[in-house]
Amino acid sequence: MLEESTMTVPTMIVGYDTPIFLELPTEDDLPFGDGIPLESLRHRIAIELLTDLTQSHWRKRVTEFFTGGDMFVYYSLQQARNQDYRGPDFFIVDNVDGTRERKSWLVWQENGRYPDLIIELLSPSTERVDKTTKKFLYEQTFHTSEYYCYEPFTHELTGWHLVNNQYQRQKHNAHGWLWSNLLQVWLGTWQGTFRGITCGWLRFFDSHDNIVPTQVEAEAEARFKAETRADQEEFRANQEAQARHQAESRADQEAQARQTLQMEIARLQAELARLRGEV
Repeated sequence: MLEESTMTVPTMIVGYDTPIFLELPTEDDLPFGDGIPLESLRHRIAIELLTDLTQSHWRKRVTEFFTGGDMFVYYSLQQARNQDYRGPDFFIVDNVDGTRERKSWLVWQENGRYPDLIIELLSPSTERVDKTTKKFLYEQTFHTSEYYCYEPFTHELTGWHLVNNQYQRQKHNAHGWLWSNLLQVWLGTWQGTFRGITCGWLRFFDSHDNIVPTQVEAEAEARFKAETRADQEEFRANQEAQARHQAESRADQEAQARQTLQMEIARLQAELARLRGEV
């Protein structure tokens, strides 16, 4: 593990086509993109959705984790020298400063922390590497506790948990979902619309099989609940006002009836007195 105390600005050796670092480089010294676009628009939007879902799911502790999408992870000086760039499509590092923006994830600048969860979005050109070379790297070097592969078009979902430093393949539940110990949610396909595209998306589901909302969905649900509560409170207030009005009306009717009765009693008493010759 490389400690933060070893971080210095790199020195370049003149005469080489590629940089040879004598000191540990910073993120400004290293490429953070290879210029190669993602396989499809659906792949890019899937990363946005996973990032959104994680931030929504962990919204109460949003400053305590970091999510990266299509971002290089640098884990050794030799890797940086060889320009052996490795960029998971999506990853989560828990219990770190989530407020700091990063261009790349440099392990030696992060107290030796590697991703805790990685999701690769498969494509015909990357599937073999994702399931072999990268899987071995995440298992033996990163020691990433959870690794998932998802094909956005066929909706194939495969996952592994790290057990005794080796990946064990996860079993799907009855819905075809896989459980994440880190997130405490199920990962599974959901058919619906996101960013204007209707298809099957990789989504999160809670332990009761309820879908985890995106931030927009959560805000809409909160507004709906607030409006519903307001409507219910208004309805109750109207019901109470109506009940008060009815009670006041009954009281007025009862008072009027008593007054009418008293007047009739007085009339009868006067008539009786007249008949008796008392008046």
